[in-house]
Parts: sequence; structure tokens; C-alpha cells
Amino acid sequence: MKNLIVRTITGVFFVAALVTCFLRPEAMVLLFALITGLTIWEYCGLVNQREAVTVNRFICTVAGVYFFFAVAYFCSDVYGGGAKSMVFIPYLVTIIYLLVTELYSKQPDPINNWAYTMLSQMYIALPFSLINVLAFTSTPDGRVMFNTILPLSVFIFLWTNDTGAYCVGSLLGRHKLFPRISPGKSWEGSIGGALFVLAAAWAISYFLDGAILTTIQWLGLGLVVAVFGTWGDLVESLFKRTLGIKDSGNILPGHGGMLDRFDSSLIAIPAAVVYLYTLTLF
Repeated sequence: MKNLIVRTITGVFFVAALVTCFLRPEAMVLLFALITGLTIWEYCGLVNQREAVTVNRFICTVAGVYFFFAVAYFCSDVYGGGAKSMVFIPYLVTIIYLLVTELYSKQPDPINNWAYTMLSQMYIALPFSLINVLAFTSTPDGRVMFNTILPLSVFIFLWTNDTGAYCVGSLLGRHKLFPRISPGKSWEGSIGGALFVLAAAWAISYFLDGAILTTIQWLGLGLVVAVFGTWGDLVESLFKRTLGIKDSGNILPGHGGMLDRFDSSLIAIPAAVVYLYTLTLF
């Protein structure tokens, strides 16, 4: 009972912080930069526990946070004009440094070090940074506007999918979705979660009365987030199973670590960006 209360309180503060941050672009950028840093720091601590693996925890974290700010700057058009892509040069220099230092560190398995180092950027820094692509959109006249609805809707769909999958899976779950990696997930739960998401997508479309996306496009976005969010959860489960751990950390009481809380979004956010960009092609 005590664990349920702690989990509920943490969940309420967590959701409130995320929803509130999307009201202002500065708040969103600062909060997700912090989330990016904490998640990479947690990830590096976990992989450094593996035999013969040594990644530079501090530099990986700083590089990931800098990349997030660089993408935010590039997408938000804060100053407009100029060679905005220059902002990525320090990040590229850092990546080169992380690769070259293995020549001199005399570690027993430099390839593993390279792989885990780059994974911190590809698996965590890049997906979180793409939230800026959803949040800052261009108007027909070329201006950049802060869009609250699109990034927030991705998280609403993820939360709805988790809730729906848990409720339906608990009541009707019989057939295991991926027993090798996550024995608790069922096909019934996953389908139920997706149906809940489609209902949420329809509700958002109805509330917005056709703004931003059509009803069909909202339903498509919801389905994309539900499917890829489930895969994101399974990817993190595979990561933890490979490391032989139950939770990635304990920074969020009752919810585990940062990876535990944001696992679904690390795949769902890039998938949502691809989906929305695909819509612009047709």
C-alpha cells in the first residue's frame, strides 16, 4: 500500500511537470535537457558496470545535453538567419574526441567502449532532441511557432497506451507478446492499449476541430506512438535483461530510473517525427 501511494504521488508530480513544461518553450527545453542529462548519466553508470567496459560518463552526458540544446536552437530559430548549423561543430569535435581517446587509453575492449559511447547519443540524446522538431513548427509564411499540442499529444498517447495495456492485460491477457524479453506483456493488453490510444486521438481531433491534423492523421499518429512505444518498452527491457538488472535506477520513487520512465518515448518520438514528415510529402 505504501509503495502504491509513493508511486501515485511521484506519477502525479511527473505528469504535472511534463504537462506544465509544454506551456512555455523555455521550460520545455530546460526540462528535457535535464531529462536528457540524467538519463545519459544513468545509462553510462549501468554500462560501466559491465566487465571491460569504460565509457566517459561526464563527457557523454555533457555531449548529449549540448546536442539537445543545439537542436533546440536550430529548430526554434531564436535569432533567425546566419549559419545556424555551426552550432553542431562543438558536438562533432566532442564525438571525434571520444573516438580518438580510445587510441591512447589502452582499454582491453575499445570497440565495446566505442559502441556503448555512441549508443548513449543515438539511443538517448538523439530521440530526446527530436522533441524540438515536434515543438517548433514552421508556418506557411516562414515563421517558427512553438507547438504545444504535438509533443504533448505524444506523451498523452504513451500514457494512455500504458494505462490501457495494463488494464486490458490484467483482465483479459492470455497470450504472451514477447515472453523472452517481457513475460508480463500480452497481445490482448497491447491491442487494448492501442484501442485506448485511438480513442484518445479521436478525442483530441474532436476537441481541436480539425486543427493541426485531420482526424485520420491523428488516428495514424496515435497508432504509430502506440506501436513504437511498445517496442521502446521492449528495447529497454532487453537492455536491462542483458545487464541483469530489474530497474535502471531509483531516482523516481516507485517508478525506477529515468530509462524506466522514458523507455517508450525513446522510440516513439523518432517514429512520430518520421510519420509527421511523411505526411508533408503527400
